Amino acid sequence: MTQGRGVTAENWLDAPHNRWGFLHVRDLARTARIPRGDGPILELPRAERELDDFHFEHAGRELSFPRMLEETYTDGVLVLHEGAVLFERYAGEMSPSDTHLLMSASKSLASTLCGVLVGRGLLHPDDCVTDHVEELRDTAWEGCTVQHLLDMRAGTRWDYDVDEYTILDVSDYRRHARRDIPRDTATWIRSIGNSHEHGGPFRYVSLVSDVLGWVLERAGGERFAELFAREIWCAIGAERDAEILLDASGFSVVEGGICTTLRDLGRFGQMCLQGGELAGRRVVPAEWLERLGVRNPELIDTYAKSPEYDPDLPDAFYHDKWWIWDAARGVYCASGMNGQALLVHRPSRTVVVKFSTHPGALDADLFALQDAGMRALCESLVP
Repeated sequence: MTQGRGVTAENWLDAPHNRWGFLHVRDLARTARIPRGDGPILELPRAERELDDFHFEHAGRELSFPRMLEETYTDGVLVLHEGAVLFERYAGEMSPSDTHLLMSASKSLASTLCGVLVGRGLLHPDDCVTDHVEELRDTAWEGCTVQHLLDMRAGTRWDYDVDEYTILDVSDYRRHARRDIPRDTATWIRSIGNSHEHGGPFRYVSLVSDVLGWVLERAGGERFAELFAREIWCAIGAERDAEILLDASGFSVVEGGICTTLRDLGRFGQMCLQGGELAGRRVVPAEWLERLGVRNPELIDTYAKSPEYDPDLPDAFYHDKWWIWDAARGVYCASGMNGQALLVHRPSRTVVVKFSTHPGALDADLFALQDAGMRALCESLVP
Protein backbone atom coordinates (compact mmCIF):
# COMPACT_ATOMS: atom_id res chain seq x y z
CA MET A 1 0.00 0.00 0.00
CA THR A 2 1.44 3.36 -0.99
CA GLN A 3 0.15 6.65 0.38
CA GLY A 4 0.86 10.33 -0.22
CA ARG A 5 4.42 11.58 -0.08
CA GLY A 6 5.88 8.11 -0.40
CA VAL A 7 4.41 6.77 2.85
CA THR A 8 3.94 2.99 2.78
CA ALA A 9 2.85 0.23 5.14
CA GLU A 10 6.56 -0.60 5.53
CA ASN A 11 7.98 2.85 6.33
CA TRP A 12 5.24 4.80 8.10
CA LEU A 13 6.83 4.53 11.54
CA ASP A 14 10.03 6.18 10.30
CA ALA A 15 10.72 9.90 9.99
CA PRO A 16 9.67 11.87 8.06
CA HIS A 17 6.90 9.50 6.99
CA ASN A 18 5.57 9.19 10.55
CA ARG A 19 4.18 12.72 10.41
CA TRP A 20 1.60 11.49 7.90
CA GLY A 21 1.51 7.91 9.08
CA PHE A 22 0.58 8.57 12.71
CA LEU A 23 -2.57 10.32 11.46
CA HIS A 24 -3.60 7.55 9.04
CA VAL A 25 -3.04 4.34 10.96
CA ARG A 26 -6.25 2.75 9.71
CA ASP A 27 -4.99 3.14 6.13
CA LEU A 28 -1.65 1.53 6.88
CA ALA A 29 -2.34 -1.25 9.38
CA ARG A 30 -5.12 -3.45 10.71
CA THR A 31 -7.30 -1.66 13.29
CA ALA A 32 -10.53 -2.09 15.25
CA ARG A 33 -12.90 0.79 15.94
CA ILE A 34 -13.52 1.96 19.51
CA PRO A 35 -16.91 3.62 19.10
CA ARG A 36 -17.82 6.79 20.98
CA GLY A 37 -21.46 5.74 21.22
CA ASP A 38 -24.42 8.00 20.58
CA GLY A 39 -24.28 10.14 23.72
CA PRO A 40 -23.73 13.89 23.80
CA ILE A 41 -20.28 15.36 23.16
CA LEU A 42 -18.70 16.91 26.23
CA GLU A 43 -18.14 20.52 25.25
CA LEU A 44 -14.84 22.04 26.32
CA PRO A 45 -15.25 25.69 27.31
CA ARG A 46 -12.56 27.99 26.02
CA ALA A 47 -10.49 30.43 28.05
CA GLU A 48 -7.57 30.76 25.64
CA ARG A 49 -4.46 32.82 25.97
CA GLU A 50 -1.28 33.12 23.98
CA LEU A 51 1.82 31.49 25.41
CA ASP A 52 4.44 33.30 23.34
CA ASP A 53 5.64 35.15 26.43
CA PHE A 54 5.91 32.05 28.62
CA HIS A 55 9.57 31.01 28.98
CA PHE A 56 11.30 28.29 30.94
CA GLU A 57 14.86 27.10 31.48
CA HIS A 58 16.15 23.72 30.45
CA ALA A 59 19.68 22.34 30.04
CA GLY A 60 21.21 25.81 30.27
CA ARG A 61 18.82 27.36 27.74
CA GLU A 62 15.86 29.67 28.02
CA LEU A 63 13.04 28.72 25.67
CA SER A 64 9.55 29.93 24.93
CA PHE A 65 6.72 27.41 24.99
CA PRO A 66 6.17 27.75 21.21
CA ARG A 67 9.89 27.21 20.62
CA MET A 68 9.73 23.98 22.62
CA LEU A 69 6.77 22.82 20.55
CA GLU A 70 8.67 23.49 17.32
CA GLU A 71 11.86 21.77 18.46
CA THR A 72 9.98 18.66 19.61
CA TYR A 73 8.14 18.05 16.32
CA THR A 74 4.71 18.74 17.76
CA ASP A 75 1.66 17.66 15.75
CA GLY A 76 -0.84 18.95 18.27
CA VAL A 77 -0.96 20.25 21.83
CA LEU A 78 -3.88 20.91 24.14
CA VAL A 79 -3.76 22.53 27.58
CA LEU A 80 -6.88 22.24 29.73
CA HIS A 81 -6.86 24.43 32.83
CA GLU A 82 -9.75 24.15 35.28
CA GLY A 83 -11.57 22.16 32.59
CA ALA A 84 -11.33 24.88 29.93
CA VAL A 85 -9.10 25.11 26.85
CA LEU A 86 -6.21 27.39 27.72
CA PHE A 87 -4.17 26.60 24.61
CA GLU A 88 -4.69 24.44 21.52
CA ARG A 89 -2.47 24.28 18.45
CA TYR A 90 -2.00 21.95 15.48
CA ALA A 91 0.96 21.64 13.13
CA GLY A 92 1.74 19.89 9.88
CA GLU A 93 -1.30 18.09 8.52
CA MET A 94 -3.08 17.43 11.82
CA SER A 95 -6.55 18.87 12.42
CA PRO A 96 -8.92 18.62 15.41
CA SER A 97 -10.81 15.74 13.78
CA ASP A 98 -7.72 13.57 13.18
CA THR A 99 -6.87 10.59 15.37
CA HIS A 100 -3.19 10.19 16.21
CA LEU A 101 -1.26 7.12 17.35
CA LEU A 102 -0.61 7.21 21.10
CA MET A 103 2.15 4.62 21.14
CA SER A 104 2.85 3.61 24.77
CA ALA A 105 0.53 6.25 26.22
CA SER A 106 -2.00 3.54 25.31
CA LYS A 107 -0.79 1.55 28.32
CA SER A 108 -2.21 4.12 30.75
CA LEU A 109 -5.61 3.91 29.08
CA ALA A 110 -5.55 0.13 29.40
CA SER A 111 -4.72 0.32 33.10
CA THR A 112 -7.69 2.64 33.60
CA LEU A 113 -9.96 0.01 32.05
CA CYS A 114 -8.37 -2.46 34.48
CA GLY A 115 -9.53 -0.22 37.32
CA VAL A 116 -13.09 -0.32 36.04
CA LEU A 117 -13.08 -4.13 35.89
CA VAL A 118 -11.53 -4.30 39.37
CA GLY A 119 -14.33 -2.05 40.60
CA ARG A 120 -16.88 -4.41 39.07
CA GLY A 121 -15.31 -7.35 40.89
CA LEU A 122 -14.27 -9.09 37.66
CA LEU A 123 -10.61 -9.31 38.66
CA HIS A 124 -8.23 -8.24 41.40
CA PRO A 125 -4.67 -6.86 41.17
CA ASP A 126 -3.43 -9.85 43.16
CA ASP A 127 -4.92 -12.36 40.71
CA CYS A 128 -2.44 -14.47 38.81
CA VAL A 129 -2.39 -14.02 35.06
CA THR A 130 -3.08 -17.72 34.70
CA ASP A 131 -6.32 -17.34 36.70
CA HIS A 132 -7.76 -15.58 33.66
CA VAL A 133 -5.77 -16.80 30.64
CA GLU A 134 -5.74 -20.58 30.60
CA GLU A 135 -3.36 -20.67 27.62
CA LEU A 136 -0.59 -19.29 29.84
CA ARG A 137 -0.60 -22.13 32.35
CA ASP A 138 2.75 -23.95 32.51
CA THR A 139 4.52 -21.02 30.84
CA ALA A 140 6.82 -18.29 32.14
CA TRP A 141 3.73 -16.38 33.31
CA GLU A 142 3.01 -18.78 36.17
CA GLY A 143 3.19 -16.75 39.40
CA CYS A 144 2.89 -13.39 37.63
CA THR A 145 0.12 -11.23 39.06
CA VAL A 146 -1.94 -8.50 37.44
CA GLN A 147 -0.14 -6.01 39.69
CA HIS A 148 3.22 -7.22 38.41
CA LEU A 149 1.98 -6.38 34.90
CA LEU A 150 0.68 -2.98 35.99
CA ASP A 151 3.98 -2.00 37.64
CA MET A 152 6.34 -3.52 35.04
CA ARG A 153 7.74 -5.97 37.58
CA ALA A 154 7.29 -9.18 35.62
CA GLY A 155 10.40 -11.33 35.29
CA THR A 156 10.18 -11.45 31.50
CA ARG A 157 13.43 -11.88 29.56
CA TRP A 158 13.71 -8.66 27.55
CA ASP A 159 16.44 -6.76 25.75
CA TYR A 160 15.04 -3.25 25.82
CA ASP A 161 17.22 -1.89 23.02
CA VAL A 162 16.17 -4.72 20.71
CA ASP A 163 12.78 -5.99 21.80
CA GLU A 164 11.05 -2.61 22.11
CA TYR A 165 11.55 -2.37 18.33
CA THR A 166 10.98 -6.05 17.55
CA ILE A 167 7.48 -5.76 19.00
CA LEU A 168 6.61 -3.32 16.22
CA ASP A 169 7.05 -6.16 13.74
CA VAL A 170 5.60 -9.00 15.81
CA SER A 171 2.46 -6.95 16.46
CA ASP A 172 2.23 -5.83 12.81
CA TYR A 173 2.43 -2.11 13.23
CA ARG A 174 4.24 -2.23 9.89
CA ARG A 175 4.44 -4.68 7.03
CA HIS A 176 7.64 -6.73 7.19
CA ALA A 177 9.27 -9.82 5.79
CA ARG A 178 11.05 -10.99 8.95
CA ARG A 179 11.13 -14.72 9.62
CA ASP A 180 13.32 -14.59 12.75
CA ILE A 181 10.54 -13.48 15.11
CA PRO A 182 7.36 -15.03 16.58
CA ARG A 183 4.49 -15.05 14.10
CA ASP A 184 2.14 -13.01 16.33
CA THR A 185 1.84 -11.43 19.76
CA ALA A 186 0.14 -14.34 21.52
CA THR A 187 2.81 -16.76 20.28
CA TRP A 188 5.54 -14.52 21.68
CA ILE A 189 3.72 -14.23 25.00
CA ARG A 190 3.32 -18.01 25.29
CA SER A 191 6.89 -18.81 24.30
CA ILE A 192 8.95 -16.11 26.00
CA GLY A 193 11.03 -16.98 29.06
CA ASN A 194 11.98 -15.21 32.26
CA SER A 195 15.29 -13.74 33.35
CA HIS A 196 14.34 -13.45 37.04
CA GLU A 197 11.42 -13.97 39.40
CA HIS A 198 8.20 -12.01 39.04
CA GLY A 199 7.86 -9.15 41.49
CA GLY A 200 11.49 -8.09 41.26
CA PRO A 201 12.98 -4.91 39.80
CA PHE A 202 11.20 -2.41 37.57
CA ARG A 203 12.03 -3.16 33.93
CA TYR A 204 10.14 -1.60 31.06
CA VAL A 205 8.75 -4.47 28.98
CA SER A 206 6.03 -3.51 26.51
CA LEU A 207 4.93 -7.11 25.99
CA VAL A 208 3.56 -7.35 29.53
CA SER A 209 0.95 -4.72 28.65
CA ASP A 210 -0.33 -6.98 25.88
CA VAL A 211 -0.62 -9.70 28.51
CA LEU A 212 -2.68 -7.26 30.58
CA GLY A 213 -4.91 -6.66 27.57
CA TRP A 214 -5.41 -10.42 27.22
CA VAL A 215 -6.37 -10.64 30.91
CA LEU A 216 -8.82 -7.73 30.55
CA GLU A 217 -10.51 -9.34 27.57
CA ARG A 218 -10.96 -12.63 29.44
CA ALA A 219 -12.16 -10.95 32.63
CA GLY A 220 -14.52 -8.63 30.78
CA GLY A 221 -15.75 -11.21 28.28
CA GLU A 222 -15.24 -9.03 25.19
CA ARG A 223 -12.51 -7.80 22.89
CA PHE A 224 -10.57 -4.80 24.14
CA ALA A 225 -12.14 -2.36 21.68
CA GLU A 226 -15.67 -3.23 22.78
CA LEU A 227 -14.77 -3.24 26.47
CA PHE A 228 -12.94 0.07 26.37
CA ALA A 229 -15.73 1.67 24.35
CA ARG A 230 -18.49 0.54 26.66
CA GLU A 231 -16.75 1.25 29.94
CA ILE A 232 -14.79 4.41 29.16
CA TRP A 233 -14.97 5.89 25.66
CA CYS A 234 -18.77 6.11 25.55
CA ALA A 235 -18.75 7.68 29.02
CA ILE A 236 -16.43 10.67 28.51
CA GLY A 237 -18.35 12.55 25.81
CA ALA A 238 -15.77 11.83 23.12
CA GLU A 239 -16.20 13.60 19.79
CA ARG A 240 -14.77 10.80 17.65
CA ASP A 241 -14.39 7.07 17.59
CA ALA A 242 -10.96 5.89 18.67
CA GLU A 243 -9.08 2.93 17.17
CA ILE A 244 -6.70 0.20 18.22
CA LEU A 245 -4.18 -1.76 16.19
CA LEU A 246 -4.62 -5.51 15.75
CA ASP A 247 -1.87 -7.94 14.82
CA ALA A 248 -2.18 -10.49 12.01
CA SER A 249 -4.10 -12.88 14.28
CA GLY A 250 -6.49 -10.16 15.49
CA PHE A 251 -4.76 -9.75 18.87
CA SER A 252 -5.39 -6.31 20.40
CA VAL A 253 -2.16 -4.28 20.54
CA VAL A 254 -2.84 -2.74 23.94
CA GLU A 255 0.80 -1.81 24.58
CA GLY A 256 0.89 0.98 22.01
CA GLY A 257 -1.83 0.78 19.39
CA ILE A 258 -4.60 3.15 20.49
CA CYS A 259 -5.38 6.21 18.35
CA THR A 260 -7.46 9.19 19.54
CA THR A 261 -8.01 12.84 18.75
CA LEU A 262 -6.19 15.45 20.80
CA ARG A 263 -9.36 16.76 22.45
CA ASP A 264 -10.71 13.31 23.28
CA LEU A 265 -7.50 12.33 25.06
CA GLY A 266 -7.87 15.65 26.87
CA ARG A 267 -11.35 14.62 27.99
CA PHE A 268 -9.93 11.33 29.22
CA GLY A 269 -7.21 13.21 31.12
CA GLN A 270 -9.77 15.58 32.63
CA MET A 271 -11.71 12.58 33.88
CA CYS A 272 -8.54 11.32 35.57
CA LEU A 273 -7.85 14.75 37.05
CA GLN A 274 -11.36 14.79 38.51
CA GLY A 275 -10.87 11.46 40.25
CA GLY A 276 -12.70 9.33 37.70
CA GLU A 277 -15.76 11.52 37.28
CA LEU A 278 -16.75 13.67 34.31
CA ALA A 279 -19.87 15.76 33.72
CA GLY A 280 -21.43 14.35 36.87
CA ARG A 281 -20.92 10.75 35.76
CA ARG A 282 -18.74 8.21 37.54
CA VAL A 283 -16.50 6.55 34.93
CA VAL A 284 -13.63 5.02 36.92
CA PRO A 285 -13.68 4.13 40.63
CA ALA A 286 -12.14 6.96 42.63
CA GLU A 287 -10.19 4.41 44.67
CA TRP A 288 -8.36 3.23 41.55
CA LEU A 289 -7.06 6.66 40.58
CA GLU A 290 -6.30 7.54 44.19
CA ARG A 291 -3.61 4.83 44.03
CA LEU A 292 -1.60 7.18 41.80
CA GLY A 293 -1.42 9.71 44.62
CA VAL A 294 0.14 7.38 47.20
CA ARG A 295 3.91 7.63 47.62
CA ASN A 296 5.30 4.09 47.42
CA PRO A 297 8.84 3.74 48.86
CA GLU A 298 9.30 0.24 47.44
CA LEU A 299 8.43 1.33 43.90
CA ILE A 300 10.54 4.48 44.28
CA ASP A 301 13.50 2.34 45.32
CA THR A 302 13.23 -0.13 42.45
CA TYR A 303 12.68 2.70 39.96
CA ALA A 304 15.79 4.51 41.23
CA LYS A 305 17.87 1.50 40.14
CA SER A 306 16.54 1.57 36.57
CA PRO A 307 17.89 3.33 33.46
CA GLU A 308 14.79 5.56 33.47
CA TYR A 309 15.70 7.21 36.79
CA ASP A 310 15.91 11.00 36.63
CA PRO A 311 17.73 12.71 39.54
CA ASP A 312 15.57 15.80 38.97
CA LEU A 313 12.58 13.68 40.03
CA PRO A 314 13.91 11.80 43.07
CA ASP A 315 10.48 10.54 44.18
CA ALA A 316 9.40 9.32 40.73
CA PHE A 317 8.25 5.76 40.08
CA TYR A 318 6.18 3.69 37.69
CA HIS A 319 2.79 2.47 38.89
CA ASP A 320 -0.39 1.20 37.24
CA LYS A 321 1.19 1.98 33.86
CA TRP A 322 1.63 5.67 34.63
CA TRP A 323 4.90 7.53 35.15
CA ILE A 324 4.40 9.04 38.60
CA TRP A 325 6.47 12.21 38.79
CA ASP A 326 5.27 13.34 42.23
CA ALA A 327 2.64 11.19 43.93
CA ALA A 328 2.19 13.45 46.95
CA ARG A 329 1.24 16.39 44.73
CA GLY A 330 -0.67 14.32 42.19
CA VAL A 331 1.54 14.75 39.12
CA TYR A 332 1.68 11.84 36.68
CA CYS A 333 2.09 11.25 32.97
CA ALA A 334 1.35 8.79 30.17
CA SER A 335 4.18 8.64 27.65
CA GLY A 336 4.78 7.02 24.27
CA MET A 337 7.42 6.62 21.58
CA ASN A 338 8.13 9.63 19.35
CA GLY A 339 6.86 12.10 21.93
CA GLN A 340 3.29 11.24 22.91
CA ALA A 341 2.28 12.60 26.31
CA LEU A 342 -0.68 13.06 28.62
CA LEU A 343 0.25 15.00 31.76
CA VAL A 344 -2.14 15.23 34.71
CA HIS A 345 -1.11 17.99 37.14
CA ARG A 346 -3.40 18.24 40.15
CA PRO A 347 -1.73 21.23 41.90
CA SER A 348 -2.64 23.49 38.96
CA ARG A 349 -5.78 21.60 37.91
CA THR A 350 -4.24 21.19 34.47
CA VAL A 351 -4.13 18.51 31.79
CA VAL A 352 -1.64 18.71 28.92
CA VAL A 353 -1.88 16.49 25.84
CA LYS A 354 0.95 16.49 23.31
CA PHE A 355 1.11 14.50 20.08
CA SER A 356 4.47 14.47 18.31
CA THR A 357 6.54 12.79 15.65
CA HIS A 358 10.09 12.89 17.00
CA PRO A 359 12.41 11.55 14.28
CA GLY A 360 13.82 9.05 16.78
CA ALA A 361 11.41 6.79 18.63
CA LEU A 362 13.21 7.11 21.98
CA ASP A 363 15.11 10.41 21.77
CA ALA A 364 15.88 11.11 25.43
CA ASP A 365 16.83 14.74 24.83
CA LEU A 366 13.58 15.57 23.07
CA PHE A 367 11.53 13.83 25.76
CA ALA A 368 13.42 15.75 28.46
CA LEU A 369 12.81 19.04 26.68
CA GLN A 370 9.09 18.58 26.22
CA ASP A 371 8.61 17.20 29.73
CA ALA A 372 10.42 20.22 31.16
CA GLY A 373 8.27 22.61 29.15
CA MET A 374 4.98 20.97 30.11
CA ARG A 375 6.00 20.75 33.75
CA ALA A 376 7.10 24.39 33.88
CA LEU A 377 3.88 25.59 32.28
CA CYS A 378 1.78 23.68 34.79
CA GLU A 379 3.82 24.96 37.72
CA SER A 380 3.24 28.53 36.48
CA LEU A 381 -0.51 27.90 36.80
CA VAL A 382 -0.44 26.74 40.44
CA PRO A 383 -2.47 29.22 42.51
